[in-house]
Amino acid sequence: MQATYRCEFKLLAFLLAVSASTIFQDVFAQKHKRNFKPIDTAAIEQIVAIKGKSNNGEYKITIPQNDLSVLVDGFKIIPAMGLSTWVAFTPSKNGVMVMGDIVVTEDDLKIVQQEIIKQGLTTTAIHNHFVRNHPNIMFMHMGGSGSTEMMAQKTRAVLDKVKEVRKTNPSAGTASLEAVVNTLDTKRLDELIGHKGEMTKGVYKYTIGRPDVKLTEHGVPVSTFLGFNTWAAFQGTPDKAAVAGDFTMLEDEVEPVLKALIENGIEVVALHNHMVHEKPRTFFLHYWGVGNAEQLARGLRTALNATGKNTMRMGMH
Repeated sequence: MQATYRCEFKLLAFLLAVSASTIFQDVFAQKHKRNFKPIDTAAIEQIVAIKGKSNNGEYKITIPQNDLSVLVDGFKIIPAMGLSTWVAFTPSKNGVMVMGDIVVTEDDLKIVQQEIIKQGLTTTAIHNHFVRNHPNIMFMHMGGSGSTEMMAQKTRAVLDKVKEVRKTNPSAGTASLEAVVNTLDTKRLDELIGHKGEMTKGVYKYTIGRPDVKLTEHGVPVSTFLGFNTWAAFQGTPDKAAVAGDFTMLEDEVEPVLKALIENGIEVVALHNHMVHEKPRTFFLHYWGVGNAEQLARGLRTALNATGKNTMRMGMH
């Protein structure tokens, strides 16, 4: 009983520490935003024709790839498992800075690349999230800055090009309505990982910020909402679970994280950047694991312990 209380106390202390440090990160971003004009979210929504979500002065649109039916090692990859395009807007001196992650198939890639260049945006990364996925899916990061209306129009042109080449609206399918099997002990996973996840259609997902790092791109703060986070998404059963995710790392954390994952039976499937003018230098690592759920969670906890200065190291034992 005492051991249980100690475990729950450690989890509570950890979550409180993360919450406090996240507030600190938000203050850093808010101080920056006060120097600029607030985003005209109504204009973005009207131009892009997609309703987004606001958070602390930033705005993001998310497009589930409902038209794609993707399998990896027998597991169905639904949008909640990381199969969504997103584009986020944050205030900057020129109006807004835009960052996005566009899901493309092999047939989309060339044409969408050309459209990004045509629109005067930059491609900052092209990579996979999975291996042995059928069909083959890639993720293309883009960025740019300018007036709100101009960036919204450029975003609309890129998203429309995806529709054109696929001959369908990616959000119009049914994948977001589908659920995957999940009989996992999520409370136990929370204890092992040291964070609390959220369940969506059978996918139990953790999103973990990096409040210890004041990341900027072109001098503009990049928040958790803009994709500066580590995440892990679980599905399956206690004996056979699948986990997919992304680690964000400073340069000296790359090798320890990679080593921790591989030694715990989790495949590292991509190692790359998401930005090109970021400070400090930051890397992202995608991984995929299949096996006993608790073993996978312990592997992730070991990798998390290799990142961060303070709060990231306060794990469960």
